[in-house]
Amino acid sequence: MIPETMKAMVTMGHGDFDMLVWHEDWPVPTAASDEVLIRVGACGLNNTDINTRTGWYSKAVSEATTGGAYDEVGSDDPSWGGAAVTFPRIQGADICGEIVAVGDGVDPARIGERVITDNWLRDPADPLDKERTGYYGSEHDGGFAEYATIPATNALAVDSPLSDAELATFSCSYSTAEGMLTRAAVTAGDTVLVPGASGGVGGAVVQLAKLRGARVIAMASEAKHGDVAALGADRLLPRDPGDLEAALADEKITVIADVVGGAIWPALINVLYARRPLHLFRGHRRADG
Repeated sequence: MIPETMKAMVTMGHGDFDMLVWHEDWPVPTAASDEVLIRVGACGLNNTDINTRTGWYSKAVSEATTGGAYDEVGSDDPSWGGAAVTFPRIQGADICGEIVAVGDGVDPARIGERVITDNWLRDPADPLDKERTGYYGSEHDGGFAEYATIPATNALAVDSPLSDAELATFSCSYSTAEGMLTRAAVTAGDTVLVPGASGGVGGAVVQLAKLRGARVIAMASEAKHGDVAALGADRLLPRDPGDLEAALADEKITVIADVVGGAIWPALINVLYARRPLHLFRGHRRADG
């Protein structure tokens, strides 16, 4: 039986942690037409959630993600999607859970499916229209709650021995990594250098590049080399190898999937083999990554 209220962490506006308010009697949403209602088993937390709350995606903000962007953001300032984020908002994009109800137009046989979420919301009539896209947990309430609705096409059935918590790490990191590799057109002929390979996106890049047949050289703190090797990396380098050009003198790096940014950038340019452009994803990463 679906209850009328649920526990939810609700973001009340742009700001610091004080904008996150815990509720134990928030209304359970109802699946609209072409939507499903998911009982949330687990929901991942990404930098996207933090940056949305702080207002970092606003066009008014120019500082790094580590700053207090919300000091510069007005409530009507457009976010990365072109419109202001409205509040209150339940964030959380990476859900793993079970479909417990469906809206009109959705096959009731889907009730009981174990699913993860595709975070990009699209116009069903024109999925490629970038002006009509949104991000789950930003333009639509997400998964930091016991129940959440989402378009049925964004609820992807899974059959996996992994736990809900493990599967809830996939959606954002793997879609980001796949986007990078698709843009770079990575194939079996490539050698891909991955700074920050021990993080969520970096680890996804390692695995997805290997699935494409590429050779992968991963950079990570030496304490995490065992974990990164288990992902399939062909060669491991320290996070700070000193002279990167010397360390890679015998390699032809054709693609660099950089999820770190910062001071290492000039060195990456210097080791890139001339036949390919550099494909870059800039992200903020913890110092212990």
